[in-house]
Amino acid sequence: MHAWYRFRPFVGLWFAALAVLLALGGCAALTGRDPVRVSVVGIEPLVGQGLEMRFDVKLRLQNPNDAPIDYDGVALDLELNGRPFASGVSDVRGTVPRFGEQVLSVPVTVSAFAAARQAFGLADATVSGKLPYVLRGKLAGGMFGSVRFTDSGTLSLPASGGYGGGY
Repeated sequence: MHAWYRFRPFVGLWFAALAVLLALGGCAALTGRDPVRVSVVGIEPLVGQGLEMRFDVKLRLQNPNDAPIDYDGVALDLELNGRPFASGVSDVRGTVPRFGEQVLSVPVTVSAFAAARQAFGLADATVSGKLPYVLRGKLAGGMFGSVRFTDSGTLSLPASGGYGGGY
């Protein structure tokens, strides 16, 4: 019986290590979800204040997973041409069904300084005719925390042939 008392502290450590490994294994199983697909489906003007512009951005969220995604709030940031342009938040609640989609609206704000910075930066983009964008955001809440999403691409600018098609 004396041998058992010598190993007693190690048994507690062994159980603690086993519990940590099981918890980490459970968390690893949760990360096997595919990312949420997001696309901008509409932009409508809103009333702004002073030197800001406001827009209502409509996002289509597609859930390619076998489990619904519950959210309690959304935040997003938009970059144009590698520079911050607009940001917005909303306390909207909802659920994106499993293998389903949902459209939600997020009011975003563009400061006058961000708009001016973009106007000066457009000189570079007009040469190539391309304007890269990155939309980053997160759906807050739910049982497993926030779900982050990203969408990026390039907008084609109209050709600058002058007024009247170059006539």
